[in-house]
Amino acid sequence: MHRSLRLGLSLLAVVTVVLATGGTSYAHQAGTTFMKVKAAHGNKPHGSANLFYHGGAIEQNAAVYIVYWGSEWSTGFGPNGHTSADAQNYVEGFFNGVGGSMWANSTKQYCSGVATGTIQCGTSGTHPTNPANELAGHTWVDTSSVPTSPTQNQIAAEAARLASHFNGVQPDADYMVFTPTGHSESGFGTQWCAYHSSSGNLSYSYMPYQPDAGASCGMNFVNNNGYFDGFSIVGGHEYAETVTDPYPNSGWLDSRGAENGDKCAWLTSGPGAAANTSFTTGSFAVQSLWSNLAGGCVISS
Repeated sequence: MHRSLRLGLSLLAVVTVVLATGGTSYAHQAGTTFMKVKAAHGNKPHGSANLFYHGGAIEQNAAVYIVYWGSEWSTGFGPNGHTSADAQNYVEGFFNGVGGSMWANSTKQYCSGVATGTIQCGTSGTHPTNPANELAGHTWVDTSSVPTSPTQNQIAAEAARLASHFNGVQPDADYMVFTPTGHSESGFGTQWCAYHSSSGNLSYSYMPYQPDAGASCGMNFVNNNGYFDGFSIVGGHEYAETVTDPYPNSGWLDSRGAENGDKCAWLTSGPGAAANTSFTTGSFAVQSLWSNLAGGCVISS
């Protein structure tokens, strides 16, 4: 995701987060970074410069929490013969398997607690551990009404409700908001596919219904019948960037503001081309991630 700031989340969202955290008071500057649609990103890594540390946090023991927002997820929908239950099974298969995978291993080289500007952590600092079972049943269908075109403030507030549903904001957690078909924030599918941001100490990602954007957000990008490819390509992109930059623009980025996912997005050939990768839960389409150690994009490490 290119660096792109959206400052000033609504007071309501911030208050909701504070309540969800039980009053935790420390806060982070609210940045938002977007995964661009395929046509807006050149078919090459975003420059060859390595990422460097910007002084903020990483997720040491990553955990994933998912809310499917809207009654549509409960009653079911099925555009083009692919049901919402199919989508949920695919999404949960991916996030149940991503932790401990070889694909996510490249995130372990980054760290916090070292000097700003650090490129190689070595054994210094605190590193992501890439633990298994990161989703661990943390899913919830919130049947409250979802707007046709929710705002980012509304997405942030829903992420806060998700955190509250699971007993408040947890350390190292990514709270992911999924909206149903036909409901997405302005710009989805034309400018971007997903984003991650923060409000207070809550780190969250927004995942609209990726098939609504077709090939622009990954449908059939790796597989000829890859109707749900976008969920794992885009979802994995957001996940990996959240591990290494949970409060956007304060963790690991390059000099142009690109995170580990941005630098390798939408590659179709050569080193780091998107491909299927195997988790314990199945095979999923993924993009590669930037590795400072390799000096390039890697699918596994």
